[in-house]
Amino acid sequence: MNNFILGFKFALSYFTILPVKFKEDDDLSKKEILSFMLFSFPLIGLILGFITLVLYHFLSDLSWFGAIICAVFYMILYGFIHTEAIIDVVDAIYAKHSGKDAYEVIKEPTIGAMGVLYAFAFFTLKIAGIVYLFLNGYLLEFVSIIVISRLMLLFVIKNFEFKSSFVNQLKNSLSTNIFFVALLVFTLTNIILVGFKTLSLTLFAFIFSYLIALFIRKNVGFLNGDALGTILELSELFLIIILIIK
Repeated sequence: MNNFILGFKFALSYFTILPVKFKEDDDLSKKEILSFMLFSFPLIGLILGFITLVLYHFLSDLSWFGAIICAVFYMILYGFIHTEAIIDVVDAIYAKHSGKDAYEVIKEPTIGAMGVLYAFAFFTLKIAGIVYLFLNGYLLEFVSIIVISRLMLLFVIKNFEFKSSFVNQLKNSLSTNIFFVALLVFTLTNIILVGFKTLSLTLFAFIFSYLIALFIRKNVGFLNGDALGTILELSELFLIIILIIK
């Protein structure tokens, strides 16, 4: 039980801006803790989603302005770390096409113009999509999408190799049993939230996240933590679009 709590706290501290405290003797590198950290990732999405909905409950009278505030607030909750990854991945893609070392570019602290432009375009589309969901009453669907997108990262971590020691450490910690338990638990959670339409959304997410991972690996030459962040963000936007047009 202690390993699960530490794994959950680690996920909360790593993937959100919410304050979390650890003891000095907490060993967060243990395989069991990292495994529960990954299991907790969709749960973190569930928590962030409902925190955002609570805020929207108080701001819904502001209509589209309140919805925009909540959409931005959701992205602030995870510190824009996944959005920032888009900049690095786009810069790496353009660097490789120019004959540069994509790995060196993706590690650089500076950002390129193309990365900023793509990230801004993505940010605009995602905010618009979330606002549409809120204004049209797709509140629980919004939460469901957040959970699915994070569940997909477990799928990608499980099925691809990475040029990142930390992600490979996570991969080695993610057992098949933990992955399928997470898939079952959070799919059932989503069914409770929005019904069986979550099954089609999850299926689309599996296909899309796999294809995006293949695309990034082909055009960058490798996958790393930034690639995972990009996959998460694009999966959320893709699922929002699918939900809107269905």
